[in-house]
Amino acid sequence: MEIKWLEDFLALASTLNFSKAADERHVTQSAFSRRIRQLEAWLGATLVDRASYPSRLTEAGAKFVPVAQATLKQLYQSRRDLKEEEGTDARTIRLTALHTLSFTFFPRWMTSMNAKAGPLYSRLRPDSGSMEENLNSLVDGECDFLLTYAHTQVPHLLDPQAFEHRVLGHERILPVSAADGAGAPRHSLENGAAPFPHLSYEKSSFFGQLLLDLIGADLPPSQRVHEGSMSVGLKAMAEAGWGIAWVPESLMAAELAAGSLVRAADPRWDISVEIRLYRARENRRPVIARVWQSLETTA
Repeated sequence: MEIKWLEDFLALASTLNFSKAADERHVTQSAFSRRIRQLEAWLGATLVDRASYPSRLTEAGAKFVPVAQATLKQLYQSRRDLKEEEGTDARTIRLTALHTLSFTFFPRWMTSMNAKAGPLYSRLRPDSGSMEENLNSLVDGECDFLLTYAHTQVPHLLDPQAFEHRVLGHERILPVSAADGAGAPRHSLENGAAPFPHLSYEKSSFFGQLLLDLIGADLPPSQRVHEGSMSVGLKAMAEAGWGIAWVPESLMAAELAAGSLVRAADPRWDISVEIRLYRARENRRPVIARVWQSLETTA
């Protein structure tokens, strides 16, 4: 038995085409077919009905698909675990972080953690822009930690028996606009029923769901002129004068100080969110335990 036979078989099961599967596996079709036959010989069963067109799996082949998938998953995980026990991997923490937090909060937090639990290496997984995909990266084991904003209005649907979190800080989300010549907001929520140009977040993002659920019904009429998934993009559009955007305060400290962005409403329209770090309880890597213990000590 060779691992590549299982990988070949799953490629064929996905495409049901020997030529396409061989291309996907970067081998000639004759070599690919020979390896599938070697797998069948090892199992003592025919996995593919070659008399039909397009090819189809036999009953034995269909039953073997989940077996091959589970076997490869366990082998890959074992290899990762063994690598993580030695060398740089033993000191590496993998994180999925919201885009804003990855450069407003993460660098200082990582410096603090390195002093308490280091030496550490970090690997950041890019923010997908979707809450669901970010959560799935933790659920599927693609990262050790999820660094995210949180609010009771937008619950993170994670099983508390399997996942836990720590609150690392808080952030204010402020409605802002570009300033006019007198330093007043070019666009404002204080104009009663007058429609205002609105820079919105994609509905699948954390802020998109938060704003819609928390204050959407109370907002004056708005005219959406732009939609994006990243706060930094909405901040730039607001600074260019396109409309009002809700932006994390830490992301625009310089712009607020310089006056290129100003509040577009009184503080009752501000939103306070938590900064949370999530992890899977079953993650038993020593480096993850050290970081988590450091957080408990800090708390």
